[in-house]
Amino acid sequence: MSIGVCYFPEHWPRERWETDVRQMADAGIEYVRMAEFSWRVLEPERGAFDFEWLDEIVELVGEYGMQAVLCTPTAAPPRWLVEERPEIRQRDRDGTVRDVGSRRHYCFNSDAYREETERVVRAMADRYADDPRVVGWQTDNEYGCHGTTRCYCDDCADAFRDWVREEYETVDELNDAWGTTFWSQQYDGFEQVDLPRPTPAQDHPSMLLDFARFASDSVVEYNRLQADLLREANEEWFVTHNFMNLFESVDAYEFDEDLNLISWDSYPTGHVQQAGGETTADELRAGNPNLLSFNHDLYRSVLDRPFWVMEQQPGDVNWPPHSAQPAEGAMRLWAHHATAHGADAVVYFRWRRCLEGQEQYHAGLRKQDGTADRGYEDATRAAEELFDLDHVDAPVALLHDYENAWALGEQSHAPDFDYWQLLQSFYAPLRARGVQVDIVHPERDLESYDAVVAPTLHLATESLADRLTAYVESGGELLLGPRTGVKDTHNKLRPDLQPGPLSDLVGASVDQHESFPAQFEPTVAGTDETNAEYAFRTWAEWLEADAAEPLLEYAGDDIEGGRTAAVRNAVGEGGVVYCGVWPET
Repeated sequence: MSIGVCYFPEHWPRERWETDVRQMADAGIEYVRMAEFSWRVLEPERGAFDFEWLDEIVELVGEYGMQAVLCTPTAAPPRWLVEERPEIRQRDRDGTVRDVGSRRHYCFNSDAYREETERVVRAMADRYADDPRVVGWQTDNEYGCHGTTRCYCDDCADAFRDWVREEYETVDELNDAWGTTFWSQQYDGFEQVDLPRPTPAQDHPSMLLDFARFASDSVVEYNRLQADLLREANEEWFVTHNFMNLFESVDAYEFDEDLNLISWDSYPTGHVQQAGGETTADELRAGNPNLLSFNHDLYRSVLDRPFWVMEQQPGDVNWPPHSAQPAEGAMRLWAHHATAHGADAVVYFRWRRCLEGQEQYHAGLRKQDGTADRGYEDATRAAEELFDLDHVDAPVALLHDYENAWALGEQSHAPDFDYWQLLQSFYAPLRARGVQVDIVHPERDLESYDAVVAPTLHLATESLADRLTAYVESGGELLLGPRTGVKDTHNKLRPDLQPGPLSDLVGASVDQHESFPAQFEPTVAGTDETNAEYAFRTWAEWLEADAAEPLLEYAGDDIEGGRTAAVRNAVGEGGVVYCGVWPET
């Protein structure tokens, strides 16, 4: 287990660099991540690359016994490039151009920007291909951050039509798959397919799901361009990308063939405020441990190997609604927490609080005057204490799928129905019992797990039902949550009752469903002799048990009172439980 730091030498006088690097080494830091947003410094004008400054800092890092992790600078194309090739810019759904002035203003489907990307990445990769002090690369930065996964420019419209043509052989097949007869939305030809545009009512949910798939695929392709260039220069380098907290619009599983290391950016006191609901005083100081664990487990499980925290919160940060100082020792605690969940390195962001730009109120390990901040002491202690951990062997798998998140997000059927929060409501009780969990895609091999928890499998197929049935028959225990087996892969309601292809496995079907506003306090009761009551929220399904045994029924004397809320069915050597409510944790 190693400690690293993110450093922006271009922000500081050259005469300070060696002092900074020496202090990094004194703190026990092993990796220094650099060049993330430095395109304009590296290339002040087209073709006139200046690597001398980066050569110097890489050499210093090596002299002090550390290793450099470089970043491709494509998240922030410079002004001169935007002026030369303005077509690289993204457009919002209403056509507004996302202009230069911050970052992430480029379009993933711009042929012009892909040309520029190949040019700058190749130049950097060739420069450091034989430099032993450079051990790996991060591609770009936080793909899709600031709502930039989905672009609505003409390049994206053309690319989406091509994507649809590849998915559907004929326009009749497209009309049938999407169900465009509704509201007279049939297409006469592929050329009529467009991006989601402002409309009087909602856009078609099947089209929106495919657009989400297309947009994510566009990011994957763009990342592949960079990864291939880096490996072409030096196949010994590791290639990673820094993903984000519960980030929905990019399917991380689809990067598995292009990255040999997954990393993510951890800001516990900010992420807990993004999660919704009230933030407790403890969470404001140290974050929510279950939320933090969930991200660690997700990104470890993508490649089933150790991951990196590429940006670790070093103190107070600038972007959440409130920015309390983290608790004493919190920055050290987070490093230990990451290690326990399989992290191989924790890289603090950043070395020093900067004096300019949008992140002046973002702490570093050292203050703006160069003196040590609270995070520096924590990082130094963590570097002395951390140890390597063998592979995390989790007995439980929690099934997670970005496409389910996209489909439910477009038709949530309740304002507080959030896919990620539903997953947390099933994940948190496992962690409360000290159970290690892998968070995996439903297509993952499940044979090695004692139990599988699927908070919702909204989009369900016969092949998925067959795989889960085989798992249960061979002795596995399966827990299914609400809104499972509702739709097909095109985001259309299935013609059979929920849970659709899983009905035989579950031994029950859903007769009705309903959603509740937050002020309701519904409960369910056990059907055993204890008759214990449990709170639930947001969503309820009335089950009709067939082969299954009722486990929970709705309490109270309202219209659902006495109806079945959860069932268990014995199948082969194992069993399955279907829970038709959102459990309150």
